[in-house]
Amino acid sequence: MTTALITHAECLEHVTPDGHPERVARLEHVLHSLQGLDLKRVAAPEVDEAHLRYVHPQSHIDAMRAAIPKEGMHQIDADTWASPGTWQAVSRAAGAGVKAVDMVLGGDVGNAFCATRPPGHHAEKTTAMGFCLFGNAAIAAKHALEAHGLSRVAVVDFDVHHGNGTQDLLWEEARALLITSQQMPLWPGSGDPSERGAHDTILNLPLPPRSGGAEMRALYEAKAFPRLRDFKPELIILSAGFDAHQDDPLAELLWTTEDFRWLTKQLCGLAAELCGGRIVSTLEGGYDLTALADSARAHVEELMEAAS
Repeated sequence: MTTALITHAECLEHVTPDGHPERVARLEHVLHSLQGLDLKRVAAPEVDEAHLRYVHPQSHIDAMRAAIPKEGMHQIDADTWASPGTWQAVSRAAGAGVKAVDMVLGGDVGNAFCATRPPGHHAEKTTAMGFCLFGNAAIAAKHALEAHGLSRVAVVDFDVHHGNGTQDLLWEEARALLITSQQMPLWPGSGDPSERGAHDTILNLPLPPRSGGAEMRALYEAKAFPRLRDFKPELIILSAGFDAHQDDPLAELLWTTEDFRWLTKQLCGLAAELCGGRIVSTLEGGYDLTALADSARAHVEELMEAAS
């Protein structure tokens, strides 16, 4: 088996203002870092609106489509912008996760990495925020449940910012376990352990500022990995944010590239133990270009090793 790399050039057409951290260069650096790797390269399809409706009402979909300007840029919220190419980018980003689920569950590949932008884990049911318009990871999880008939799907989000959107979108979903680690305190301010979901299927793992890989590893070994084993998912979806890196400008955790490699390796091992190695990973944050590229490559190398 092999690892799929699912991406599309239209994800580079989502343009943000000069100086904005979620910029075109992020994806360019990730894709450059993956050149030369023996991956199954797949064009991300446009998402079907029925897939967006797994987690978002039609009113939100219509509002996001209406927010796309014909020229220039439109500010959706304090941090989130749209340009003429944004709709195609968000459509490909959501479509990539759906395609990845289809390929992994169909046995075409062992696992998959969606190298797309903009990210998605801050998008709530009716609110675009934090650079995100649609909840890519939650859409992928619901697609696995609804279209493929799975009974249990786990989402693990290791972005440095809390995945408030994924939490909102999966809050009522008893068939989905969400495990999310994040720096606390930090924007968006959610992610307390008391936030457990309607069916006790949300596990928030806050980490203090200036903590590093040792603290992360201990927390995952003590809390996250046992919870995954207890839940016995049939598929694991990763919200792969690389902004917990010590060089990232937007946060204060002190992870290294090797910490992301270790975490990916452990999660791949759990997937092999619990669900035939089936993992779908989708790119979230990471804003120092070198740290992002290096960490994404380490992440994909571990996915490839697990799929081989």
